[in-house]
Amino acid sequence: GDSVITVQLTEEDKVEDDVVFYLVFTGSTVQHCTSTRKINPGSLETISPGHDCCETVKVALCASREGHPVLVVAEESFQFVQDEAYDAAQFLATCAGNQQALNFTRFLDRSRPPAADVDFLDEKVALAFRHLKLPAEWNVLGADQSLTENIPRETLMHFAVRLGLLRLTWFLLQQPGGRGALSIHNNEGATPVSLALERGYQKLHQLLTEEEAKEPDSWSTLSHTVHSGDYSVKYHRGLDVYMLTAEA
Repeated sequence: GDSVITVQLTEEDKVEDDVVFYLVFTGSTVQHCTSTRKINPGSLETISPGHDCCETVKVALCASREGHPVLVVAEESFQFVQDEAYDAAQFLATCAGNQQALNFTRFLDRSRPPAADVDFLDEKVALAFRHLKLPAEWNVLGADQSLTENIPRETLMHFAVRLGLLRLTWFLLQQPGGRGALSIHNNEGATPVSLALERGYQKLHQLLTEEEAKEPDSWSTLSHTVHSGDYSVKYHRGLDVYMLTAEA
């Protein structure tokens, strides 16, 4: 999700200014409707929706004009593909509470990628995590809720903080078990908060210790999403377009 899509209109589709164009993406379980903005008489621009699974969906370009029925101008297929960010988010989601897997992720710390790569990873994985269909019982601390704070263990929060993944950390804080993970010590006696301090991640430390920490700036925060039942409306400030997502 959140990539820019450009639509080229044919000569016969270049119509009066009072015609409004929409793109409708129809998947197996979810449908998205996005408004568009006109770049010039022959080009439109919008934002691709974040989808709930990897599949080929039908996308229709619709034209609307006051007092007239909605017209389907063109139809095409659009493919949501599984990329490295999606794989990473899925892997991490299944890692919650799995000590063997979480200890394995510590290898990443020994060959720490450059800061630009970390920033890219942070943004893409956090965005992919937002669109994963996590089970209702999913918890940052894993499925075993009988474990107390006194038992030393690695958590997903330790992983995110160790690599300095600001946006992923913020996302995990909003999930069940996110706040609880902040006080859990690992086998070296470090909590996510002490790790952030030890590594000099000032913004991350501030995020973990502030009561009402705001979401870190990123491409995704150019968008504001409002959820209501089976529907969500997303407004993208950068392009001034709206997206309505509904359970099909």
